[in-house]
Amino acid sequence: MDRKELETFIFNAYDASPEYLWEIYPTCAVFRHKGNRKWFAVIMTVSKSKLGIKDDGKIDIVNVKCADEIIDSMWQERGIYPAYHMSKSHWLSVSLDGSVEKDTVEWLLDISYGLTKPKIKKRKENKNGI
Repeated sequence: MDRKELETFIFNAYDASPEYLWEIYPTCAVFRHKGNRKWFAVIMTVSKSKLGIKDDGKIDIVNVKCADEIIDSMWQERGIYPAYHMSKSHWLSVSLDGSVEKDTVEWLLDISYGLTKPKIKKRKENKNGI
């Protein structure tokens, strides 16, 4: 899956459009929930060396939030790295160069979307139990 395919998928699946927040980084796109405005995906172009890849080139990646119980095992997968510029204990960087299966990218986005969605607040009971 490449960057353009991913942006189309995010728009269709989550009704979210890219936001370009920084003039200095014109290709960095943030995708947020409409309700709470939390980020669930960040697409950017980074130097491969920032991910520990021994290469001078650049690569498109998407950062996604990941469930604590699977994050360590995901780092063992080809094309998935500890998050660039985010909390490495909660986020992953996923390469968009075709090295990660489309289904895996979509699955990780679903996880990220679910982990960052607005929380449903429980109503407090009054003294009468109502």
